[in-house]
Amino acid sequence: MGAGQSLGTRFLKVNHAGEQGAICIYSGQIFMARLTAPDLTPTLAEFKSHEQSHRATFWAELQRRGERRCRSYWLCSLGGFVLGLVTGLLGRNATMVTTVAIERVVLSHLEHQVEALQGMDTHAIAAISSIVADEKSHHDKSAANVQRSGLGLKMLSSMVSSSTEWVIWVGMRV
Repeated sequence: MGAGQSLGTRFLKVNHAGEQGAICIYSGQIFMARLTAPDLTPTLAEFKSHEQSHRATFWAELQRRGERRCRSYWLCSLGGFVLGLVTGLLGRNATMVTTVAIERVVLSHLEHQVEALQGMDTHAIAAISSIVADEKSHHDKSAANVQRSGLGLKMLSSMVSSSTEWVIWVGMRV
């Protein structure tokens, strides 16, 4: 396995774990949104179904390579579910701000991954590129649903962005 293949595999593992985290975030948010913002549940369910498809895409590529999932998989699961419950409990704006913050970070990382793998790992590039439109759609739909802003939501956005960066950093190193 060459350096590009190894880097591509690391990206795929982290992305697979991240998709699991996203599924768990949406699961927690859906659970709470039934109480705090019931009209959001169809949108969140749609986003969750996309993330399940993305996870399957990355898993299929990891299996093709004979690779196991990332060691951070369960960290992403647990952390994602807790984040989903808390932000879902906080209501519509917190739920949407969370998705915007996560997708902003994710889209930046996906762009970086595709650039880093140019000419080295076409299979990883194809898998990564296949999810970008959905992730952008999640960002844009969520941003359009944020009804107000304020210091609390800005702080939440910053904490979610930082946490997402940290989880990606950990995933690349374990």
